[in-house]
Amino acid sequence: MGIIKDRFKTKADAVATEIKTLLKDHGDKKIGEVTLSQIYQGMRGITGLVTETSLLDAQEGIRFRGYTIPELQQKLPKYKGGSEPMPEGLFYLMLVGELPSEEDVQHLTSVWQRRSHVPNHVFATIEALPVNTHPMTQFVVAVMALQTESSFSKRYAAGMSKKDYWDAVFDDAMDLIARLPRVAAYIYRRKYKNGEHIHPNGLLDWAGNFAHMMGFEDDTFKELMRLYMTIHADHEGGNVSAHATHLVGSALSDPYLSFAAGMNGLAGPLHGLANQEVIKWIFELREELQTESPTGEQIAEYVKKTLSEGKVVPGYGHAVLRKTDPRFTAQMEFGQKHMPDDPLVKTVWTIYEVVPPILQSLGKIKNPWPNVDAHSGALLVHYNMVEYEFYTVLFGVSRSLGVLASLIWDRALGFPLERPKSVTTDLVKLWLDGKDEIWEG
Repeated sequence: MGIIKDRFKTKADAVATEIKTLLKDHGDKKIGEVTLSQIYQGMRGITGLVTETSLLDAQEGIRFRGYTIPELQQKLPKYKGGSEPMPEGLFYLMLVGELPSEEDVQHLTSVWQRRSHVPNHVFATIEALPVNTHPMTQFVVAVMALQTESSFSKRYAAGMSKKDYWDAVFDDAMDLIARLPRVAAYIYRRKYKNGEHIHPNGLLDWAGNFAHMMGFEDDTFKELMRLYMTIHADHEGGNVSAHATHLVGSALSDPYLSFAAGMNGLAGPLHGLANQEVIKWIFELREELQTESPTGEQIAEYVKKTLSEGKVVPGYGHAVLRKTDPRFTAQMEFGQKHMPDDPLVKTVWTIYEVVPPILQSLGKIKNPWPNVDAHSGALLVHYNMVEYEFYTVLFGVSRSLGVLASLIWDRALGFPLERPKSVTTDLVKLWLDGKDEIWEG
């Protein structure tokens, strides 16, 4: 079937057997309690999903198969002459559950290069949209146009056995991941560079080639793309893009349809669009203060003004984390290494010094620390990628690694259609009065 596919199948069969045993022995065991506030307030903290690829710890941050981001920066293979982890290696780790060798990563790069051809009708579909269409809309439309290539869809229609679902999803996921950089770069060049497109370079890795096709040949920008694609790839299963992909996939929608659903979620300002909101807020701060290097005192006053207007400081706070996001730290270290004197990057660092104490003083915020979005835009602007509407597309290309690895696992483990129970407020009130049992049905 292929080296990686064979390894995945062996691993998946073993995990599936283990899960069957767990359910047989402990299927009736209760895990936690659900409160009324959780039901009404976004199901926060309710454990209701299994995602094998990563786990978010409130104190440690994201762990991919048990490895922290600093550990991945150390242990994952690097591109020749580079110092940042290659996203191919992270995908392998999430999929197979083991650290890859240099040879494994090179093999995966080669596989994605061979699968990266994008049919002409996809470009024609993009071109049918107005040029001023938001990049995320163009991106999702392109993914939907790619759905004509779905192996899962064709094989399901032909009467595929359930035991082969994972195999078809694996092929679709590999094809989709391979093609997304080409599609995203095409949208970037179409919208911002007068449609002057750049052909792929088959000698480059996945992230490096993405940078090349967007028109960025600086080796350190390629390094930034490798880091960016690695740290944005996954964030366990409960976030909107991961959950939406899993949810739609549970209906046996193919990976193209499922990933498009996840990307529509990522486009929301409370999820992936937040990185766009951060850099927009900083630009507005500098414009109002009429300086590219605002002092801590100036930033503090602007932050207080933002909060007094009933707004949030974008890039700060996280639903789960209770410390500085390790992804923020990784990007800060990249900035310290490659652009220590950049005024915008230094402003991000000053904001980092100023904002948490202000938020802590309010006494209502559980996490006053920066998340991944607080830093990424400033690094991109340094390399003159100033088109902040496109930043969420970068996020989307990266997130494909995690959500599609998870989707392969979903089908390999035979996870069923996701269908949680919902109730009405009237039923809640009857239950509170002791007149009905809310959990029945």
